[in-house]
Amino acid sequence: MPKKGLFAKVRQAGAFLAIGGIAFVIDFLTYNGLVFWVTGHGPMFEHPIWAKIIAIVVATLFTYVGNRYWTFNDRHLPHKLSRYVIFVVVNGFAVLLQLAPLWVSRYVLGLHDPISDNISGTFIGQILATAFRYVAYDRWVFPHTPKPEAVDETPAARQREAAE
Repeated sequence: MPKKGLFAKVRQAGAFLAIGGIAFVIDFLTYNGLVFWVTGHGPMFEHPIWAKIIAIVVATLFTYVGNRYWTFNDRHLPHKLSRYVIFVVVNGFAVLLQLAPLWVSRYVLGLHDPISDNISGTFIGQILATAFRYVAYDRWVFPHTPKPEAVDETPAARQREAAE
């Protein structure tokens, strides 16, 4: 890989991780506010999976904007409905990856404390989902698509095109 290409990938990964770090804080604060609040028993204490889904959706909205306009800002991305559908599908799968460790911690291991929830749902789940999102965003959500070439509309160009 040429030096310039390597630098671009390192910059892209750094931007992705910076956006992810902010999203991590958004997810962490939203989830803990909903489930544990300040008193240890928040409004969604009995519904941690739904609270985590809300936290992930809030953080994901931030990551879309951050990644589209900073991490992958060098890519020409025509506005297409399919791009948003792909984003939703990718993030739906990422949500499942992030919820799985929380679900196991809560319902298989029977752990209901803030430390267990944050280790399983916020740390382990976030690591799994972030790794998946980086690959999926690069490949499917914000793919490299060539910029359309300028169309020459001069009379001479139309004559050449008609002759071909």
